[in-house]
Amino acid sequence: MIAAAMTAGTHLRSIPDKALNGAARVWLAAALIGQWVFLYYILAFYGGSTLTGNFQAWTRNHALLKGYIPGDTAGNLAFGAHALLAGYIAFGGAIQLVPWIRAHAPAFHRWNGRVFLATAMALSVTGLYMVWVLGARLGLVGAVGISGNAALIVVFAALAWILASRRDFAAHRRWALRTYMVANGQWFFRVGLFAWIIVNGGPVGIGKNFDGPFVIAWEFGCYLLPLAVLELYLRAKDKAGPGGRLAMAGALALLTVLTVVGIAGVYMFMWRPVLARI
Repeated sequence: MIAAAMTAGTHLRSIPDKALNGAARVWLAAALIGQWVFLYYILAFYGGSTLTGNFQAWTRNHALLKGYIPGDTAGNLAFGAHALLAGYIAFGGAIQLVPWIRAHAPAFHRWNGRVFLATAMALSVTGLYMVWVLGARLGLVGAVGISGNAALIVVFAALAWILASRRDFAAHRRWALRTYMVANGQWFFRVGLFAWIIVNGGPVGIGKNFDGPFVIAWEFGCYLLPLAVLELYLRAKDKAGPGGRLAMAGALALLTVLTVVGIAGVYMFMWRPVLARI
């Protein structure tokens, strides 16, 4: 009887674990699809034009704050490099999260991880150049928000690299996950923005000049909120009881729905129209 009770208890404890792990996998699958769509958009729109020096083609994207600048070869190259690096972040970071690759291709996982971390830090530097030198920002608050994102990317990537070199892989994975979240802040910005607009049935809090309260808050929230969700997930996985794990699984399920809505929105209303002009 005692053995039967222990077996039943183990089964009951496994349900929250399965729910939490399953919810995390479903969110990851949705995010990976969205990021690979983003990679396709980046390569299709910026790839050929950057490699051939046809920077004027970027004027087809009317949403760019600072894209093509006539006569500014250095600035145009910096922008093109930034765009292509962002595409690699979506692709390279996604590959790092696939457990099968980590288990069956450890050498590739290590080298791709190094390239990803180095790229994330380079992306931060080019992003700061665009914001503070080229003026690609939505006011001072937007510049501060992007700069904070860049600072976290550099710090987290450095910690992930150092811990991997020390072979502290448990701590390395956590900092690598944190790096992944903040490195995709601008992807989260776009997805979250369109999810907000669709759920609210219109541009609530956006502002005529893209300076409304939601935009201002989301300049910081686009990387701090995903980071906070990751921290809650890690703590739920390590320390929470069955109720806490089920609650976290439910939160991830809701966030997955919002992520899918945002991905569909940003593709239909932002990326698809730009690709149609190529």
